[in-house]
Amino acid sequence: MKWEMIIGLETHVELSTKTKIFCGCTTQFGGEQNTHVCPSCTAMPGSLPVLNKTVVEYAAKAGLALGCDVKSRSVMARKHYYYPDLGKAYQISQFDKPICLGGHMELSNGRTIQLTRIHIEEDAGKLVHVGNEFRMDDNRAGMPLIEIVTEPDFRSKDEVLEYMERLQTTLRAIGVSDCRMQEGSMRCDVNMSIRPMGETKLGVRAEVKNLNSFTAIAAAIEYEYERHVDTLESGGTLIQETRGYDSATGITAPLRDKENADDYRYFPDPDILTVLIPQEKIDELRATLPEMPSAKLRRYVDELGVSEADAKLLTKYRAVSEYFESAADGVAPRTVASFMTTTIFADITTEAEREHWNPSVTAERLRELLMLVESNKINRNTAKTVYKQMDESGKPASDFLSADDLAGIDDDALTAMCQAAVDANAKSVADYKNGKEKALKSLVGAVMRDSKGRADATKAEQVILGIIG
Repeated sequence: MKWEMIIGLETHVELSTKTKIFCGCTTQFGGEQNTHVCPSCTAMPGSLPVLNKTVVEYAAKAGLALGCDVKSRSVMARKHYYYPDLGKAYQISQFDKPICLGGHMELSNGRTIQLTRIHIEEDAGKLVHVGNEFRMDDNRAGMPLIEIVTEPDFRSKDEVLEYMERLQTTLRAIGVSDCRMQEGSMRCDVNMSIRPMGETKLGVRAEVKNLNSFTAIAAAIEYEYERHVDTLESGGTLIQETRGYDSATGITAPLRDKENADDYRYFPDPDILTVLIPQEKIDELRATLPEMPSAKLRRYVDELGVSEADAKLLTKYRAVSEYFESAADGVAPRTVASFMTTTIFADITTEAEREHWNPSVTAERLRELLMLVESNKINRNTAKTVYKQMDESGKPASDFLSADDLAGIDDDALTAMCQAAVDANAKSVADYKNGKEKALKSLVGAVMRDSKGRADATKAEQVILGIIG
């Protein structure tokens, strides 16, 4: 029997506000345990929550960027459950009146993922295991979150991963979250079921909680799919449950039976007023949105001629794309894109470094360097060497290029060098004519040695091909 995978996602995203959602404690990552706390986020009796205005604005911006209907009126609610990391025994969240409804995301395969809602809530604390004990760290308690909930519209692991990558780049681009999964500021719950292909009724679902990397998401989906199929095909019965993923073993295990909404006994929080956003404020927030990464990617490919692979790298972080566009002002965008994603990205390798993009070579100086390549005064290999020197010294390209370097190789001189290489390497010519492609590289290498690296290798290759026929 063929089975169809049905997946819906709940993604928790930590907002990049300076203070927590209901108090003035810092949201800075890390720190000694229980040092970013106060009576409010440690749930001391008598403490009262005061809603952070910026949290509301960031949640609304996220909704606008994802095509949601941002509500002018929403309500904070108490979600009751007991767990050691939740001192109040309830979480302040939203239920029947969330800040955003609807929304969607288009995938590259043409399918549309519908969003159900986006709501605001607070994070819980963290349990720290020490030997056979566990201890409470409330630094994370009260961190501002939005939860982005989709319909069960995903039909493959690849669709889930594309959605998560696009969600991450979108939220980073609008400045509401750094979405650093390794720090827990973006976490995903996968709700999955299967059904016979062609069936319309949904199967019994399992929710895999708190997946904090793309690798974990992919592995958990693969494991759950196989578990569901094996259980049903062997005559077993699936139950609705919440499961955890173990990255060490690559398997999921039961945590508890899956709760329903009525188990949480939601009701409006009596300590927090109704959240009101005037329409003019919503319009103001919409006007602040930058070009979305998906639209920027298509513009880079369709209008600027950048390759799809390079465009994906350049649009992942807003600071990187701004640097690229500044450097490409007057230089072929494809040349700048290729240089950035090879030479510069080879040195700036981590996601954190690219997020806080600040290379020592400014966009203006990179433009000056690549204009020399475009005018055939230096070749790409020379440009890479000079860039390294610029990066280490902070000096412009002109400090590292002599008059001979900038003289270039004119067409007549290049043709003469190529002819000399052909005449001196008869065996390589014969090998190439007999189908050995590497022999052509040997001929080009001879030209590069003769020109002391100043010739354009791509152009030299074309000239040699014209000579040997």
